[in-house]
Amino acid sequence: MTEQTLGRLAEESWGRFDDHDATFYEGVWHRHHALAERARRMCGGFAAAGIRPGDRVVVMMANSPEVPLIYQALWAAGAVVTPVVFLVGVEELRHILHDSGAAAIVTSPELEETVRAAAVDIPVHVDTTELERASEHGAVRRDPGDLAALMYTGGTTGKAKGVMLSHRGLWQVGKDAWDMSHQEGKNRAIVPVPLSHAYGLIISVASMHATEPQQAVLMRWFDPKAFLELAAEQRVQYGTVVPAMLQMLLAEPLESHPLPDLSFLTCGAAPLGKDLLEEFERRMPGVQILEGYGLTETSAVTTFNPPGRRRIGSVGLPLPGYSITIRDGAGEAMEIGDVGEICVSGESLMLGYWGDHETDPDGTALVGDELRTGDIGCVDDDGYLYIVDRKKDLIIRGGFNVFPRDVEDALNQHPDVVMSGVVGRPEPRIGEEVVAFVQLKPGSTATAEELIEWARDRVGRVKYPREIRFADTIPVTSVLKLDRKALRALLT
Repeated sequence: MTEQTLGRLAEESWGRFDDHDATFYEGVWHRHHALAERARRMCGGFAAAGIRPGDRVVVMMANSPEVPLIYQALWAAGAVVTPVVFLVGVEELRHILHDSGAAAIVTSPELEETVRAAAVDIPVHVDTTELERASEHGAVRRDPGDLAALMYTGGTTGKAKGVMLSHRGLWQVGKDAWDMSHQEGKNRAIVPVPLSHAYGLIISVASMHATEPQQAVLMRWFDPKAFLELAAEQRVQYGTVVPAMLQMLLAEPLESHPLPDLSFLTCGAAPLGKDLLEEFERRMPGVQILEGYGLTETSAVTTFNPPGRRRIGSVGLPLPGYSITIRDGAGEAMEIGDVGEICVSGESLMLGYWGDHETDPDGTALVGDELRTGDIGCVDDDGYLYIVDRKKDLIIRGGFNVFPRDVEDALNQHPDVVMSGVVGRPEPRIGEEVVAFVQLKPGSTATAEELIEWARDRVGRVKYPREIRFADTIPVTSVLKLDRKALRALLT
């Protein structure tokens, strides 16, 4: 392969291996060659439906075997994949459809009502049945620098903005991610993360770089009990998770679900507390958590902890095509070990934001050939990156900086706590007060005073929360990131 385009990559991947069971979904194994034929027919179906190179096509579906096939078919047809998480509401979907200038949308029957309610006058393909009636179609010619995916950020303020990702960028990051994470002989993975998220999208791309036949055990959506049962039943060897999934798994009786075949889980999309990692590995012996870090703007992956070279507490080393600089508030490069804004440079960065936008809702910006991430962290002498928190989530209490993640990590160590979320409440006298929302385990008797003292003993007299609010559940986003926007709304 010399042409770094995803349509050609898909085509090459279809013929790389002999036929085999490739995807397990809701009780059924789907064969590799049958999936490839379906993707080629979908490509022909899109072409027959008038989709042309460069057209944006929205894909709004829950996880299913069809989702990666639609991506491959659209790339082969030269179109731009625009994934949308299936949980978005009518208004957000309408904004994405209008803003992207989408030529069509592909959805599933249970989401048709939401799609129709968006009232956009474009073709709606409900499932892929009609598309697959077409003749098979090969990949059209595209340039590696052409737009391959337009992914909308789930920003915490304002309307989401489209991130433009090129064929070359996704191709290269997918290859680097495969090369850094693959362990020979480990070929059966459980996939509970949304394929409509940047994390899920790059998993789809990385799998097309596979050097040995792979088998994906795909979950429609994550459920901790179903995850454990499915992992045991299908004897999965590795998987992909986000920190909230690990937190929910810890609330299950892990000791009753031995998984002798499971050797590692890659973890990304949100910061992972060191104590959460160590507790999971203690209760699930033989399973190693390999943490990574990335943004949609970096084609989903920036750093990763390679197997055998993991550093606990770090999100790993930069992918070969990326370099990281830590900068201060004035934009000056800082010394090794100093904490500042994480800035990334490399050829796989986004092409920019769709339209005239210069920054996304969370303050991430492309400045020249460098991405200012809005994340705070540092690097050590060996180049490993450590994440402290998001710059926008910083709480300033009485002139002192409080990073919510420090407080959450402390509270989550309490034996009665399932999950916590920390935000700042405006307080005229001191600027902001630290407020913690806490979800307790069923039957626990922990009090607010007990948790306040627990946190103060671990984070000190400045950072500890002065107010604890108990919640039945801690709100998370559609990709199971802590939803601080929802928590802040509860303060009013």
